[in-house]
Amino acid sequence: MKAVFSAVQLGHKPERFLSRGHIVDYPDKPERVRILLDGARGAGAEVHAARTFDDQHIAAVHKWRYLEFLEKAHKRWHRPKGAFNEVMPSARPVEQPSRYPRSIMGRAGWHMTDFSCPIVADTWKVARASADTALTAAAMVAEGEPVVYALCRPPGHHAYQERAGGFCYLNNTAIAAQYMRNSYDRVAILDIDVHHGNGTQGIFYKRDDVMTVSVHSDPRNFYPFFYGYDTERGNGPGRGYNFNIPLPLKSEDEVWAGAIEYAVELINEFAPGALIVALGLDAHESDPLKGGAVTTPGFAHFASIISKLDLPTVLVQEGGYMNDALADNLVSFLKGMHAVA
Repeated sequence: MKAVFSAVQLGHKPERFLSRGHIVDYPDKPERVRILLDGARGAGAEVHAARTFDDQHIAAVHKWRYLEFLEKAHKRWHRPKGAFNEVMPSARPVEQPSRYPRSIMGRAGWHMTDFSCPIVADTWKVARASADTALTAAAMVAEGEPVVYALCRPPGHHAYQERAGGFCYLNNTAIAAQYMRNSYDRVAILDIDVHHGNGTQGIFYKRDDVMTVSVHSDPRNFYPFFYGYDTERGNGPGRGYNFNIPLPLKSEDEVWAGAIEYAVELINEFAPGALIVALGLDAHESDPLKGGAVTTPGFAHFASIISKLDLPTVLVQEGGYMNDALADNLVSFLKGMHAVA
C-alpha cells in the first residue's frame, strides 16, 4: 500500500479549544501527525510526498469567497492592533435572510460554525497542504493504485462548502470524491469517524452521483448534535443517496462492525466505481473525545469488511487524537486492508 504525506501539515498550532465552558489545549496537535506517520510506516506503507494541485480542484467543492477568507483572514484580523492571535468569531447569523458582511468579525461568524476551528498565521497553508494530500492520493488511485492512504491534517469532514467547524477547514474527503468523479460516474463515501461527517453530507446532499454513508456515535448526545440522524436521506436528486447510521455512545466492536456491514451493503447496491473512506480512529476506547469503545483489533476487522467491496479506494485520515494506541490503531486498519487485498 502507498501513503501520501506533506510535512507542511506539521504547522497550524492553535492554542485554545472551548470544552464544556473551559479553555483547554487544542486537541489536533501536530504531534499526532508524526504518530500517524509512524503508524503508516509500521503497516508497511510506502510514503510519497504530496503533489501541488490547482485551486480549481478545491473550488469544485468550496466557494471562492470562503477560500479567500481562509487565506486572508489572519492578516485582516490583525489590522486593528490588539486582537488575539487566533481568529475566532463572537457573532453568527442564525436566521434567513442574512447578508454577507464586510467586517472580518462578521465574516468569521459567517464562515466558522464553532470554537474548534481558530485561524492562525499558517492555517491556510496547512489546510491547503492537507487538501493536496487527499488529491494526490485520489490521483494515484485514478492512475491505477488499488488503495492509497492520505495522511491529512487538519481533518476535513465537518467543513461545509463555505464553513469551517470541528477542527476542519477544507473538506478533504469531499475534495477527493469530487476529483474521483473525473474518472468514475459514481463515487461512494463511507465515513467511519466517531463523529458524523456533517460537512460532507451537506456538500453532496442534493446529488445522486456521490453516495454518502456515515457510521457514527448518536448525535443526540455527541458532536455535531444537530446533524447525522437516520431520517436525513438527501434532497431533490440526492434523495435516497445519503445514509446515516447513528450508534449508541460508547459502542464496542461488534456494534460498529454490524453497522459497517450494513453500510457496505448500501454501497454495493449503489454500484460505485470508486470508494472514499473517511478514516477516523477516534471511536477507539482510549481516544480523548470519548465517543466510542472500539478496540485496536476492531479496526482491522472494519478494514476487512470494507475491503470486500473490492473498489479503487482512497483512505482519507479524519479524526483520531492523542492517545497511546493511535499508531497501533492505524497499523491495525491498514494491515486489515492488506489482508484482504
